[in-house]
Amino acid sequence: MRNPLKSAIWIGVGISLLLAAFIAPFASSSPDGLERIAKDHGFLGKSEAPGVSVWNHAPVKDYAMPGVKNEKVATGAAGVAGALGTFAAAYGFARLACRKNSDKA
Repeated sequence: MRNPLKSAIWIGVGISLLLAAFIAPFASSSPDGLERIAKDHGFLGKSEAPGVSVWNHAPVKDYAMPGVKNEKVATGAAGVAGALGTFAAAYGFARLACRKNSDKA
């Protein structure tokens, strides 16, 4: 018999990946809240100076997968990569938590 919780989790992962791939490219290009505050208070450019920000070396800058020429495809690919990374991290933490709980028993 299949575990209904595992099935629900995998369905949720699949839906999330589909949303990341096909809905993310249509997200607003307007600045997000933190970026807007930085712009309004005049310190946005300070974080973008060369060598100042760790984001200058980010693997996926500006929510677009590098090397992909089509902007919408690059954004969708970045969304899928981000979702997969998040799920992988959550899965790893869950495995560690379950292992610690089973060791106590």
